[in-house]
Amino acid sequence: MKPVGVKIRRLPHGEGLALPGYATAGAAGMDLLAAVRAPVTIEPGQRALIPTGFCIALPDGYELQMRPRSGLALKNGITLPNAPGTIDEDYRGEIGVIILNTGDTAFEVTRGMRIAQVVLAPVVRAAWEEVDDLTETPRGTGGFGSTGH
Repeated sequence: MKPVGVKIRRLPHGEGLALPGYATAGAAGMDLLAAVRAPVTIEPGQRALIPTGFCIALPDGYELQMRPRSGLALKNGITLPNAPGTIDEDYRGEIGVIILNTGDTAFEVTRGMRIAQVVLAPVVRAAWEEVDDLTETPRGTGGFGSTGH
């Protein structure tokens, strides 16, 4: 698979930190590191915006999807309340991670900690076609839980 080039600009508070990267050859997501100058404590039920220390310019037709790290979720109750978050191709500001502590104890974010992961994904644009009727399906208009599973 040929990598897709993404331009990245390191900010002063991101100096010395690794750029987002894949932990293994088969990883779909790249780890994001906390570019905090001092530790940030997030109390249970609270959230904080954590800087990453960089800005990006995505190529046309791509988004960056931000997701929680499963280990932090399982061990500490740390998640991202807007997951998956979308970084649009035309956004040029610093990438920030909104962290929510759903755990029972305070969680400390320290400089260089792996706090989230991002997946580069192609975007498909919709072209709405308004119609008078839709095709029937076995499910029909059944909503949440209507399939019995």
